[in-house]
Amino acid sequence: MEKRKQIELFDDLSFYEGLQVEYKGAKSDLPGSLWETYSAFANTNGGWIWLGITQRDDGTLDMHGVRDAHKQLANLWSTLRSNKVSLNLIADKDVQVIEVEGRSLIKIHVPRADRRERPVYIGLDPYRGTYRRSHEGDFLCNRDEVTRMFADQSDEEPADSKIQEGFGMADLDASSLKQYRNLLASRSPNDAWLAEDDKGLLTKLGGWRSDRRSGKEGLTVAGLLMFGKTEMITAPEALPGFHLDYKEHFSDNSDIRWTDRITNDGGWEGNLFQFYMRVMQRLRTGPGLAHPFSLDQEGVRRSTTAVHEALQEALVNALIHADHRGQGGVVIDRWPDKFDFSNPGTLLLSREQLLKGGVSECRNKYLQRMFQKLGMGDKAGSGLDKIRHSWLQQHWLSPQLGETYRPDRVQLVLPLVSMLPGPIIEGLRARFVDKFKRLSKEELQTVVVAAMNEHINNHQLQKVLALHRVDITNLLRGLVEKGFLRANGNGRGTQYQLVGGPIHPDPEGRKSGSELDRSTMSTDKAAMSVDMSANSDDKPRTRRSLEMLEQAIVREASGEYLTAKELADRLNLGVSRMRQVIYKMGKKGLLLPLTTKTKDPKQAYTANKAK
Repeated sequence: MEKRKQIELFDDLSFYEGLQVEYKGAKSDLPGSLWETYSAFANTNGGWIWLGITQRDDGTLDMHGVRDAHKQLANLWSTLRSNKVSLNLIADKDVQVIEVEGRSLIKIHVPRADRRERPVYIGLDPYRGTYRRSHEGDFLCNRDEVTRMFADQSDEEPADSKIQEGFGMADLDASSLKQYRNLLASRSPNDAWLAEDDKGLLTKLGGWRSDRRSGKEGLTVAGLLMFGKTEMITAPEALPGFHLDYKEHFSDNSDIRWTDRITNDGGWEGNLFQFYMRVMQRLRTGPGLAHPFSLDQEGVRRSTTAVHEALQEALVNALIHADHRGQGGVVIDRWPDKFDFSNPGTLLLSREQLLKGGVSECRNKYLQRMFQKLGMGDKAGSGLDKIRHSWLQQHWLSPQLGETYRPDRVQLVLPLVSMLPGPIIEGLRARFVDKFKRLSKEELQTVVVAAMNEHINNHQLQKVLALHRVDITNLLRGLVEKGFLRANGNGRGTQYQLVGGPIHPDPEGRKSGSELDRSTMSTDKAAMSVDMSANSDDKPRTRRSLEMLEQAIVREASGEYLTAKELADRLNLGVSRMRQVIYKMGKKGLLLPLTTKTKDPKQAYTANKAK
């Protein structure tokens, strides 16, 4: 039994209720809602349940403790052994009784379940007892969400191995298959698979299959997705929601939604292979990419850089890991300062496992085989690690991997923003002298971001660093102890400022360098400076600032619902001012409300992707 002081226990951002922390009163017994949270954590990203604590409406914590910790623990283990929940994920090491100033608290760690274990549900019916976790709390999954969890369990039958009944060779685009064969011949002229006819080659690749048990034979989902004709892929009996979209946003004019676009609009056969070939041509060069590689007439890469290999990896990953029956399709957005890869589905591994590398999981193993045969895509579980390493070589801000629900989507953002801008580094060296040299990579990146902004917080750094938020909390505290940062406030509202204030290499006090101007966090900071009461002489400046704030809100609310307070906290804005901006954005159709109850304090908003 661990003893802690209250001030030590709650002087930690990670102990504030959120996506991975939940408080339960549990004064005398286990609350029924504990099992909903258990299921939700197991099916999302894991988390910690604290018994004996409640969070007041003002956000402060009431740490009253539990009356009989040992009795509640006995009930916990007894329930986990019963049929109350479908699976026990908790071991002895996951449960702690902590004494704080004479009161007992129980801390329960619920791990994220493996894909083969999900869904983890309450009772005997997974379709009525499966929960997930969002910013708003635990929510009951619908039938489609549960069905997709079951689909992700199988090792023997990947999602793309299913025979698409009623479809055959005539439903494929012959030119796509021919072009694929030419690429394979260029890469491996003596490959034995080249001797096969089209159906034989497809069979080797997994695009055509015979089912011994049923006796059925035909085109697989992978074959249709990779080489199919557009109208066949999107047929009602196939994948009617299938969608591919690549957009470039290279204009400063906010009225221009995109400057160029590749999508399955009927102008070409919108299968995965043709989309890949077209998008890779665009990824050769453009803003932020100083060293384009060359392709021959067949699209084979002749010379390349680590950055282009990382972009190729990101593109292939989005295509082969996508749940192509999900919502929204594969969407790639490109700005001068970043790439944004988004695909339907969930992560089959936890974010921590993906960052460590070494473990390979793929939703569409036949599609993976098709790309790997051409030397595209990674199987050793080092894909994300390879991307991160390439970005590190360029001293760019770390790739940002995220997962959202309803709809289920995975997002990978690759910033083209330097984490080591020269003038900032020189300013830091001059200010902190020798101790600046002893910073770790993550500490250095944090100090640089702090030097570029008036304030930073844990949530902002989660987008920049490849660390868990608890590790970020410890990193920030360490930088405070070392004299680099100063903390203001407490709890999850804590803001950190560089000792001595931001560094302005420009004599007029402005940020220096286009890299700083393109920083996502700097953009958010500029957006926060909106003056809602500006006079008529300031209208052009105010209008531009408002546009920047709206863009920052759309980024934050993309793919998830957030309340006005959550948006205000993330963007360091007052709640009342945030409500004013949300009202205007709602009128423009930029945000969509969760419910029709406009005055509900829990009302939440998401970005309207149609805009």
